[in-house]
Amino acid sequence: STQSSSSAASDVYKRQPLAPPPKTGEGGFGLYSMHLAKILAVALVLVFVAQWLWRRWRAAQQQAQRQLAMLKYFELGDSLQKEFMKAAAATGKPRGLRWKQCDLQAAPLFAIDRANGELFALVGATISFEAIPGGDMEDVEAVGNLRSATAIFAHRQGRWTTDGRTVFNLEPPQALEHFRESLQKVEACARELAGAG
Repeated sequence: STQSSSSAASDVYKRQPLAPPPKTGEGGFGLYSMHLAKILAVALVLVFVAQWLWRRWRAAQQQAQRQLAMLKYFELGDSLQKEFMKAAAATGKPRGLRWKQCDLQAAPLFAIDRANGELFALVGATISFEAIPGGDMEDVEAVGNLRSATAIFAHRQGRWTTDGRTVFNLEPPQALEHFRESLQKVEACARELAGAG
C-alpha cells in the first residue's frame, strides 16, 4: 500500500510540467527604458524651447542694435555727407567728370542684406559735376545738369561708413527695388526714425 501510494505520487509529479524559471531583471529593465524615454523626451523639448528662446532673444538684440544704428545715422548728418563726397570723388566715376557738389536728402531708406543682416542706408542725392579740363566730357553741354542718384551707406563694426557707391538715375525706393534680391527694407523703424529726424 505504501509502495503504491509512493508510485502514484511519483507519477503525478512526473506528469506536471515544470514552470519555466523567472527571467530575472526583465521587469526592471522595462521600467528603466520607460524612464529613459521620458527623460529623453523632456530633454528634447527643453532643447527645442531653449533654441526658440535664443532665436527670439537674438532677433530682439539685432532689432535693438539696428534701431540704435539708425538713430546714430541722424546724429551724424553733415559728416556723412562730407565722407560720401570724398569717397565718391576718389572713385574716378563718372569718367571725365569731377564731383562738384552733393546734397543728401534728410530721410534715408533703411534696408538689410538678406544674406548676412548688414544694415544699409539708401539716401537720395542731388549731384552736380564739372568736366575735367582736357577730358572727354569738356565740350558736353549736359555736364552741368543736376543728376539724381542714391548714395549708399553701410553700418559696419559699429559705425556708418561709405565707399562712395552711387546708383545714378534711381531714387532710394527704385534702388531698393533694383536690389530686391539682396536687400530687404526695414519697415517700422525707418518710418519712426525718419519722422523723429
